Amino acid sequence: MQPLSIKNADLKQIRLIATDLDGTLTQSEKFSTRLLAKLEQLAQYQIAVLIVTGRSAGWVDGIRTYLPVVGAIAENGGLYYPSSHDDPEIYISLKNLTEHRQALAKIFEELKTFFPHLTESLDNSFRLTDWTFEVAGLTLSELEKINQICLEQNWSFTYSTIQCHIKPLQQNKANCLIQVLKTYFPHLSLSEIITVGDSLNDESLFNPVLFQNSVGVANIVHYLPQLKYHPKYITHQAECQGFCEIADLILSTII
Repeated sequence: MQPLSIKNADLKQIRLIATDLDGTLTQSEKFSTRLLAKLEQLAQYQIAVLIVTGRSAGWVDGIRTYLPVVGAIAENGGLYYPSSHDDPEIYISLKNLTEHRQALAKIFEELKTFFPHLTESLDNSFRLTDWTFEVAGLTLSELEKINQICLEQNWSFTYSTIQCHIKPLQQNKANCLIQVLKTYFPHLSLSEIITVGDSLNDESLFNPVLFQNSVGVANIVHYLPQLKYHPKYITHQAECQGFCEIADLILSTII
């Protein structure tokens, strides 16, 4: 990992920023006026911003409508909203949505036999492809045990600063992003894309085999010991300030 500022030249070709939301675009869990202004400025100079979040389908439907972004991936790669007026596209194989939700509920109930204090997330009712519960209060050893149980039942598991996610094995941010790029942004090469995140569920966005330009905002440092893939760069500042740091460096190569 290197300080972001020493590789400014690498950012001249960036045309799309694929970024996490919570802890990356937010500052103390809120959108700031600086963020909104920066997103507008990026759009003005034709730098596309695509959100890649673990938030629910229902939640992301609103976000992609109100922010100046080109689209939004929800539920850690489960589905994609192309634009503010298009229906979502599910990017995992689901034969029957009702049965899928029932299977997710079953593994969650099994987890509760080991950890009875697990609490379903408030937004879980608005989800299609994954199942979420609160991360607050869970220790690292408990999270590792939950991961083990999920894998034994052929589910994958991840978590962020916000919540825990149970999901299909192949569902992650990178897999969905690669498919979205091929379908909606075929004119862009991977060298023109930069991925940004702050947490464990962003790990696939840091895979150097898939993305040669990846950045963790400074608060990613907390998760580095648990990450298989590390971001190529880390910003000096945390959360939204770190994202704006990246945006300013990219814009400085254009303006």
